[in-house]
Amino acid sequence: MKSRIARTGNSQGIHPPKALLKKTRLGPKVELRAEPGRILISKAAKPRAGWAEAAQRMRARDEDGLLDSPTSTRFEKEEWKWR
Repeated sequence: MKSRIARTGNSQGIHPPKALLKKTRLGPKVELRAEPGRILISKAAKPRAGWAEAAQRMRARDEDGLLDSPTSTRFEKEEWKWR
């Protein structure tokens, strides 16, 4: 299926046929990736997708600790009091 690249304001766009979009089951948000000679359109990943699994893998490798040593502030040392 062919389409034209059309001017849309200061940008350019492609208007794919409705039947083509229906086949892809793409949502209102997509991700675009450029490769030589083509543009790939794919379903947008959900924010933080895969984070839980990555955190579990980090924990299994004991890589989930703090990067810096904890430090106290002047407020914690001198002014803050537990009541």
